Amino acid sequence: MKLLQATVSLVFLLACSTSNASVLHDACQSFAAIRHKDADYNYCVRFFQADKESATADHRGLAVIGAKLIEATAKSTGSLIATMLTSEKDKEKLGCLVACGKGYLDAMDEIGKAAKGIVSRKDGGVEDAVTALGGALDAPLDCEDGFQKLHKPSPLAAEDARFRKEASITLFVTGTLLPQINSSKLGI
Repeated sequence: MKLLQATVSLVFLLACSTSNASVLHDACQSFAAIRHKDADYNYCVRFFQADKESATADHRGLAVIGAKLIEATAKSTGSLIATMLTSEKDKEKLGCLVACGKGYLDAMDEIGKAAKGIVSRKDGGVEDAVTALGGALDAPLDCEDGFQKLHKPSPLAAEDARFRKEASITLFVTGTLLPQINSSKLGI
């Protein structure tokens, strides 16, 4: 009898683990089907696997993990911008870098709001999180637009592309928490 109980418990734990692991893969497959131009399935999986908790996370857990990961990316990009500011001599590029730095500071604030909305479980919390993540996506877009207007190559092109991909994934997964998901509401 004890062997049977132990076996049933083990099967239950494996089923839970497998179903949570499939949450990650299902989320990334759905993302890739809708948003393939920014990041593919493999990029999405690698993004989440940067946090070992993603293997057992549900959709809300993936959204929280995504917010944590993009906050780190925004912070890293902000640090890079601060370093660039100390050596940039071109006044136009300097102005762009300052604007980019401000954009990433704003993005970090928006990501913080999003994280609170995701974990709040209150009515409107997820909607607020989706709105905040949409605002965070402005940072790389505005940064690249600034350099394009100057007709100068962006020294942050790779970082902006990475943040855009990661924030898009996080926005998508967070949007799956909405009661009636409509991808047009997510800006994707």
